[in-house]
Amino acid sequence: MRQTTRYPVSGANSLWHIYKTVPFWKVARNFIVIQLARYTPFLGMKNWMYRTFLGVKTGEQTSFALMVMLDVMFPEKIQVGRNSVIGYNTTILAHEYLIKEYRLGDVIIGDEVMIGANSTILPGVTIGNGAIVSAGTLVHKDVPAGAFAGGNPMQIIYTKEEMEKRATIEPAEQKD
Repeated sequence: MRQTTRYPVSGANSLWHIYKTVPFWKVARNFIVIQLARYTPFLGMKNWMYRTFLGVKTGEQTSFALMVMLDVMFPEKIQVGRNSVIGYNTTILAHEYLIKEYRLGDVIIGDEVMIGANSTILPGVTIGNGAIVSAGTLVHKDVPAGAFAGGNPMQIIYTKEEMEKRATIEPAEQKD
């Protein structure tokens, strides 16, 4: 279950209230930093930019691929463990602006996690250590440690125990 905090609004939809919830200059600065980082091929520099200017907690040797899009309004709510890979063009959101409310939630990605290309991670989600998320997945709920998840809507394809069992089977013996 996603862990988000709900903030009701009255009148116009919640996006019209955006600069009551986050300062304009913070969004402008974050946008510039994120756009520069999206195109830089230097992984160490990307992590440094995220930590220094956006407050993202990134572990050592974590790799954000080209075109990864972090939440422009609340990037400080994103945490990625060590030695994880965030695939090409993945979007990580820590907010949702809806009609009658907006929601904020921390996104916690564990150590040695693999997120496939073109995935979207919604606010309030935790992805456990060693998990794998297949390409193009909409991560709308927590992913247990060591699990393999994928799809839209996301489903757990293999549990940690099933993944460990598959790893011990010789490739010629595996049946798909």
